[in-house]
Amino acid sequence: MIKRLKIKKIFFVSILFIALAPFLVLGYFFIAFNYEISSLVDYKPPQTTRIYDKDGNKIANIFDRRHRYYATFDEIPPRVVEALVAIEDTSFFEHPGINIDAIFRAAIKVIKAGSAVEGASTITQQLVKNKLLTREKKLSRKIKEAIYALKLERHLTKEEILERYLNEIYYGHGYYGIKTAADGYFHKKLNDLTLKEIAILVGLPKAPSAYAPTKNYDISMGRANRVLSRMKVLGWIDEAQYQESVQENPTVYDDTLTQNKAPFIVDEVVRRMKKIGFDDIKTGGYEIYTSIDLRLQEVARKSLRDAYEKSLIRIEKYKIKDQALLLKNPTLEIIQDVNTSLLNGAIISLESETGNILALVGSVDYKLSSYNRATQGRRQPGSAFKPFIYQVGIDLGFSGATKLVDVSRTYTYEKDGEEVKWKPKNYEKNYKGLISLREALVHSRNLATINLVNEIGLKQLLEQLEKFGIKNLPHDLSISLGTISLSPLQLAKYYTSFANHGLQVEPHLILSVEKNLQIIYEKEKITHFITEPTQAFIMTTILRDAITRGTGRRARARGIELAGKTGTTNNNKDGWFAGYSPTIETVVWFGNDDNTPMHRRETGGKIAGPAFKSFYEGVLRLYPQVQRKFEVPAGIIEVNVGKRKEYFSPISKPPRVDNESKPDEELLF
Repeated sequence: MIKRLKIKKIFFVSILFIALAPFLVLGYFFIAFNYEISSLVDYKPPQTTRIYDKDGNKIANIFDRRHRYYATFDEIPPRVVEALVAIEDTSFFEHPGINIDAIFRAAIKVIKAGSAVEGASTITQQLVKNKLLTREKKLSRKIKEAIYALKLERHLTKEEILERYLNEIYYGHGYYGIKTAADGYFHKKLNDLTLKEIAILVGLPKAPSAYAPTKNYDISMGRANRVLSRMKVLGWIDEAQYQESVQENPTVYDDTLTQNKAPFIVDEVVRRMKKIGFDDIKTGGYEIYTSIDLRLQEVARKSLRDAYEKSLIRIEKYKIKDQALLLKNPTLEIIQDVNTSLLNGAIISLESETGNILALVGSVDYKLSSYNRATQGRRQPGSAFKPFIYQVGIDLGFSGATKLVDVSRTYTYEKDGEEVKWKPKNYEKNYKGLISLREALVHSRNLATINLVNEIGLKQLLEQLEKFGIKNLPHDLSISLGTISLSPLQLAKYYTSFANHGLQVEPHLILSVEKNLQIIYEKEKITHFITEPTQAFIMTTILRDAITRGTGRRARARGIELAGKTGTTNNNKDGWFAGYSPTIETVVWFGNDDNTPMHRRETGGKIAGPAFKSFYEGVLRLYPQVQRKFEVPAGIIEVNVGKRKEYFSPISKPPRVDNESKPDEELLF
């Protein structure tokens, strides 16, 4: 009898020990180790920054290692919570962080198996495991997981735990957080998800690779249907909802993580964000709204590429012709060694009134060269600079009818202690004697421009050019030929002085920056008065003629008025076209990256003009309602001079009739 009582006592003690063992072990680990949960309590994970175009279309994601959009609990639809709890942790809102029944089951399995096991985890434990622990299958890790979970539930509400879980968990395909996965897999916001799409997402964390809908669509649908079945069993959806959702087969997108649609824009945004003072762009979770029009960005890219490819074809034809001429006359020095692999280009387009950059392409192929020639390159604009000189003349009272001297002369000056002679020429290698200011610029006459500089006076010209804000101007007559280094972006800024009715505007790429739905940066419109609208309009009419019948004829596009100027530097090293429509301004540049000459027949009008034309043809296709004619400001007087119309203003008055001039007489200076 005594022996039987002892056995019974031992049995009950053993049962009690087994029952208390998990809690004793938990107590030991709780005392023996320090459990730091601050990274979950003060949860600030790295977040992806998003870049958008002017219409809210996403241009790209920028992130450091982990791609994550953050969703607050208020953003998370109740159905997401129901589906998650249904499949992962039905008693989530009742337990203290651990499921006691699961702990007992795990303990019994350990005793039976004598080895490490993986018991069922609560949502809190899964969060702890993903954020604070490794995935190793050891009893010690399981115990730590439970302790962390208990501690976490003392510091956070259930809603806060769910918010952290849904933002921390990996959903496959490089997506961290359910908001990221919804955007990546379905191109949807959380509130726009269907019940089936929600079921797919909440089913993913158990095995993100195996259940990934981009890889194993059918398996993923099967997992989602189990989620739906569980929701139906719990009574959270009815039979009709279940049947409708089970039969749904959502469209799944297999995108790259960055989704980079305009790499030159992304690179430039990153540079500008750093200048503004945002150093954490890859982790800060910003939403950056740019001025870019993605559709025009593609038009610009294609226009630049097409012009580049046509140039390569032309150069090959030039070489064949040169070889044929050389066979006929071996003494000719016409063969030019042109390395076309060095040829590249850039294009930038902006709204004339606001300065908002609509398109920006820094090379003909980003994959081959990511260097942004539109913003970082510095090259001489050549004759594309002449309008600034002519604008000074117009502002001083000159008009398109003012006569300029177009004759050759030799200039003598001292350089490095030696006397140097400079005898500039016109591109056409002829002289007109007297020529109107309008015709001089329309046909880009170098000698007339140099003589205009002399007439204005170099000192006065430089003083007047200061209003444009142009830096490092040469203090000699070479200024007449555009011997200053500018980027296409800088030239575009200065050209707004003509395109924006005499008001220069600072170009903008970043319109605003948001974080946590708060605007933390907004662009400030910066303008500078350059000249009266009447004087800017006179320049516009001259540049309009340059396109309709001058050096820029290849830039002409049907159905819209355009004004612009070609630019070709010495030895054909650079080819430019800078111009504008009534609302949009565009600058195109081509040249060899090592500053060696392009083929001697390649000019700004020939290589850059067609890209300019193609871009505006694209504008008309996409936006047929765009303003097509230049507005005539008040104060402009139109006068027929011969067969052409001339424009005057209270500043640029019609010229007086002087005594007859003899263009071939000797001029004294």
